[in-house]
Amino acid sequence: MNEPRQAAPDSTAARVALWRALHVQADPPPHVLEDEVGLQLLAPAEDWRSRGDMDLQFTRPFRASIVARARFIEDLVVEQAGRGVAQYVILGAGLDSFAQRRPDLASRLTVFEVDPPEPQAWKRQRLGELGFGVPDWLRFVPVDFEAGDSWRQRLVAEGFDESRPAVVVSTGVSMYLTKDANAATLREVAGLARASTFAMTFLLPLEMADPAVRPGLEMAQKGARASGTPFISFFTPQQMIAMAHEAGFDDARQVSAADLTQRYFAGRTDGLRPPGNAEELLVANT
Repeated sequence: MNEPRQAAPDSTAARVALWRALHVQADPPPHVLEDEVGLQLLAPAEDWRSRGDMDLQFTRPFRASIVARARFIEDLVVEQAGRGVAQYVILGAGLDSFAQRRPDLASRLTVFEVDPPEPQAWKRQRLGELGFGVPDWLRFVPVDFEAGDSWRQRLVAEGFDESRPAVVVSTGVSMYLTKDANAATLREVAGLARASTFAMTFLLPLEMADPAVRPGLEMAQKGARASGTPFISFFTPQQMIAMAHEAGFDDARQVSAADLTQRYFAGRTDGLRPPGNAEELLVANT
């Protein structure tokens, strides 16, 4: 069997990883998330912080949003693991670093990273070069979405037990998919074992965003279009919750930027916080 070709992560995945590192290096403690693993994987030029998309002031609300959603997901996994859930599926894993940063917890789970074959092969190689390796409890699940591969089938082939509950997450993905594709993902996850949990991010319509961050969101939208991966789906919280119920989830709720601010940024004196009415989270349970 031929090994998949290697291709570095796309610009969006790289930017997210660098924003996580920028939070550690530029924002005062306490840090919402301590994550410089993606920076190690990417090994950018020494002047990476001089890039236009790393400007400290401009990226401030967006990097806050990135670390807040990652921390929320991590706390959710910890909570569900405490309830006996032992399978964790990351759809569109990119440069996710949970397995490397939290081996104390991850080693008690089976972690499935779902991603296209080429960037996943690149990540596997870099993890080996940096000494992290790929332990038995970390399963790379290569899925060629463009070729119509079924991620559910690929998961099972890699050892996923459909009779047991799981935490499934998808962050920074929904805006690139059609409404029908998002609904299909919701139906797939809703069909998993009882007591499974799904958490996903979604973008609100741009006109609903706080005026201060709307120019940044519009710039991101233009950049995504120029790179061939346009934003095509936006949802209000009401629409997202309705879709989750229609897909078959018993319970669905919104986690807003205000919720994340109260949870992770209360008491900060530097004003760091996620933007309101931009990216929100859906949490749904079977």
